[in-house]
Amino acid sequence: MLTREEILAYGRSFQNTYQEAPFHDANWQLVRVNGSRKAFLWTYERDGFLNINVKPDPAWRDFWRDTYASVIPGYHQSKEHWNTVIIDGSIPDEDIRRMIKESYEIVSYSPTKKIYEAVCKIPRGRVATYGQVAELAGDKKMARAVGNALHKNPDPDTIPCYRVVNSKGELAGAFAFGGMDVQAELLRADGITVVDNKVDLAKYAIDVCEIELENHNK
Repeated sequence: MLTREEILAYGRSFQNTYQEAPFHDANWQLVRVNGSRKAFLWTYERDGFLNINVKPDPAWRDFWRDTYASVIPGYHQSKEHWNTVIIDGSIPDEDIRRMIKESYEIVSYSPTKKIYEAVCKIPRGRVATYGQVAELAGDKKMARAVGNALHKNPDPDTIPCYRVVNSKGELAGAFAFGGMDVQAELLRADGITVVDNKVDLAKYAIDVCEIELENHNK
């Protein structure tokens, strides 16, 4: 059976996390995500047992509760969005870790991160529209957010935002890449023909379904 120390250490093993006792009560030890400061793991002793609160995927919330009697609706938190896991030895350690990992992934979800991951899927020699990037990132409605994210690209050498064009195949303005024709030059270096600051989407645009299938099969 996992101890509190082991559980907290596992929570801190995820990227960008830290431990805190925000209530000035050593019984309550939380692990949060840096930046957002959102907690994904709460630990505390109650009724003689160590308890942890974790945020489950909505599709798995009731599964965990139905599978283990020691998984109950969140204590001291929203019973819709949190589960309490009583560490009494009845739940396999690997399932406890799985629930903690799931909670971390839900709390640390970032649309901007998803956008950058989607852009990195655009292969050399191809382009994607803002709408296609949004679709690859999991939400067709956030095309505008794609533009905002790409203008703040933290790592242009790794995230090829120059491969993103508008719905007509037109390139971004000079301000986006630090100078006139910079995006066009980068695309030409990829083997893409640029004419009048525009690319032929029929020839160079990605097939979203094809890319999703490739990533699914990896």
